[in-house]
Amino acid sequence: NSGLGRAAAAELLRMQARVIMGCRDRARAERAAREIRAEVGERADGAGELVVRELDLASLRSVRSFCHRVLQEESRLDVLINNAGIFQCPYMKTEDGFEMQFGVNHLGHFLLTNLLLGLLKNSAPSRIVVVSSKLYKYGEINFEDLNSEISYNKSFCYSRSKLANILFARELARRLEGTGVTVNSLHPGIVRTNLGRHVNIPLLAKPLFNLVSWAFFKTPLEGAQTSIYLASSPDVEGVSGKYFGDCKEEELLPKAMDDLVARKLWDISEVMVGLLK
Repeated sequence: NSGLGRAAAAELLRMQARVIMGCRDRARAERAAREIRAEVGERADGAGELVVRELDLASLRSVRSFCHRVLQEESRLDVLINNAGIFQCPYMKTEDGFEMQFGVNHLGHFLLTNLLLGLLKNSAPSRIVVVSSKLYKYGEINFEDLNSEISYNKSFCYSRSKLANILFARELARRLEGTGVTVNSLHPGIVRTNLGRHVNIPLLAKPLFNLVSWAFFKTPLEGAQTSIYLASSPDVEGVSGKYFGDCKEEELLPKAMDDLVARKLWDISEVMVGLLK
C-alpha cells in the first residue's frame, strides 16, 4: 500500500489486471486502494479490479491464512510479485522468532510462494517476480547464525536477506523448469519510499538528504518499472532464473549464483517455515 508495491499495483490495474494487494495494515491498504481506483479508475465491465487482503509477512500464520483465502477464491494466479521489505531495523523478531529482516524479506516470501505454487503451475504460463536489492553484494549466508543470535548488524542482515532473495529465485527457477512458471529477481535502484524509516539521519542533515533524494533517487513509479516489466512484458516470456535492473538483464556476483548454497538455503528454509519437519 506504499512505495514500489503501490506503484506496481496502480500500473497493473491500469493494464486491466485483477490485482490482489496483500498488505499488513488493512486500513492503510483500503485507503491506498481507494486512491489508486480514483487515479486509474476501475472499469465497470470488470476489466481491471483491485482487491485488498490482509497479509503480514512477519507472521507465518498470516501467510498461511492469506494463501488459504487466495486458493479458495481465485481460479487462477498469473503473476506473484514478492515485494515487501523491511530495511535496517533495530534487532527485532517476527511472531515466529526469526530475525525481522530475514524473516520478512526471505522466509515470509518463501512460504508465500511455496503455498501458491500449485495455483501458479495450474495457471501456466505464469510468473514469479522477486524484488531484491543491489545491496545483496554486501551480504553473506552464514548458516551458523542465520537468525543473528550470535551477532547482529542491521546493514549486513538486510544485505543477507536480499542475497537470500536472489538465491531463492535461482533455486526456484531450477525446480520449476518445464512447468511454464518463470522466476526472476530484480533490483529497483534507489527509490524515494518509506523503506528507510529505521535509518537515523541527523536533524541538521535532513534538508540536504531530502534535496539529494529528490534530485537523484527514483520515484516509486520509476522504481517499480522493472517489477512491472517482469510481470507483464512479452519480451521476458519464458525467461527464468535471471536478475534484472532497469528492465535489462544484469550480471550477478559468483556468491549469488552458488547453486550449492542456494539448495542448502532452500532446505533449511523449508524446515524454518514448517513445510518440512
